[in-house]
Amino acid sequence: MLFQKVAGKRTTTSMISPGAPFQLWAWGENTAGNLGIGDVARRSSPVQVGALNWSTNSSAGRNMFVGIKSDGTLWTWGNGGGGILGQGDTVSRSSPTQLGALATWQRGPTGNPNTPTAVKTDGTLWAWGEGDKIGDGLSVNRSTPIQVGTATNWSYVSSGPDFQLGLRTDGTIWAWGRGGHGYQGHGDRITRSLATQIGTLTTWSKIGAAWRHSNAIKTNGTLWTWGNNQFGYLGQQDVVYRSSPVQVGTLTTWASVKGSWYGSFAIKTDGTLWTWGKNVKGNLGLGDIVDRSSPVQLGTLTTWSTIAAGLSHVLALKTDGTLWAWGYNGLGRLGLGDAISRSSPVQVGTLANWQTVGASEASSFGIYL
Repeated sequence: MLFQKVAGKRTTTSMISPGAPFQLWAWGENTAGNLGIGDVARRSSPVQVGALNWSTNSSAGRNMFVGIKSDGTLWTWGNGGGGILGQGDTVSRSSPTQLGALATWQRGPTGNPNTPTAVKTDGTLWAWGEGDKIGDGLSVNRSTPIQVGTATNWSYVSSGPDFQLGLRTDGTIWAWGRGGHGYQGHGDRITRSLATQIGTLTTWSKIGAAWRHSNAIKTNGTLWTWGNNQFGYLGQQDVVYRSSPVQVGTLTTWASVKGSWYGSFAIKTDGTLWTWGKNVKGNLGLGDIVDRSSPVQLGTLTTWSTIAAGLSHVLALKTDGTLWAWGYNGLGRLGLGDAISRSSPVQVGTLANWQTVGASEASSFGIYL
C-alpha cells in the first residue's frame, strides 16, 4: 500500500483557505526525527503526521520542519542542533512540539535553512538558529525566535544554507547572511548580519533562494538570477558568476520559481514547467543527466501549478491536484515506495487533492485536503 495513514480522514470543501484543517504527510530521510512521526525510521512512501489541522503555510527546513496549524500556532521538530527548532535547547524531536504559546504565526520559511524564519500575522519577521544568518546584526546563535528588525511588512523568506532572501509587501527584496559567490545579490561577496535591501526596486513579486544562487520574478513577469553559476544554475547560457540580478532572456510570462542545491525550476503563466542547472540523477526531469545552462521545457504539458526542490530531487503538483516526483531517490525521498532514481516525472500514488508540497535535503512533505 503506497500511503500509510496514521490519523485523520479526507475531507472536502468548496472554499479552500490557507488556514483550512489540512493533512500533513511526510516521507524520506528521518535520522533526526524530521518526518515528525515519532521515530527515526526512514519512509519511502508518504506517512501522515499527526491530526487533521495543518496550514498550507507549513514548510520544511534543513533536516527539520516548521509547521503552522490552522489555529496560528507554530510547531517544530527534527534536528535540534544549534537551537534550530527554536525550543530553547539543542534537543532533537521526532514529533511536532509547539513553539511557545502564541497563535499569531502566518508563514514559515521556504528553502533549506539552518536558520529558520517565520512571519507573524502582524507582518513582523522572526528567526532563530545560526546567528550569522538571523539578520539582527549580532551574529549570535539563538535557540528561541528573535525579531528581525522592526519592519511590519514582510511577506515571506526563502533560505539557502548560507543566506536568507526576503520579500516585503512593498515589492522590495532583502538579503543577509554569508556573501560568498555573490548570491546575496548586493554586487559583492560581503557577509551581512543585517537584512539589507537589494537595490531600490519595488517591483519584485516572487523569490527563490537555493544553494549559493538566487532566483526572483518581477511584477512584469520577467525572471532574474544571480550568484554561483558553476553548472549553469543562473540560466544565462554560460557559467559566469553574477553578484547582482541579471534577467534570464526577455520573456514576461514567468509565474513562479524555485531553486534546489543543483538546479532551478520555474512555471510560466501558461502552466508549462522549465528547468536548468546541474542534472544530478535526472533532477531536471528531462529524461537524461545532461546539464543545462538555460531554461528547457519539461515535456509539453500546460497543467503544472506548484514546484518544490530538495538537494537533488523535485516535487510538483498539477492543476488536477496530483503529485509528481523525480530526481535522486536515495532514502525514498521521492515517495514512490522504493529507492530508484527517476529522470522524468512519476506520479506519487493516485490521490488528486494535494494542496502544496515542500522538500528539504533528503525528505519531502505534502499538504493534502
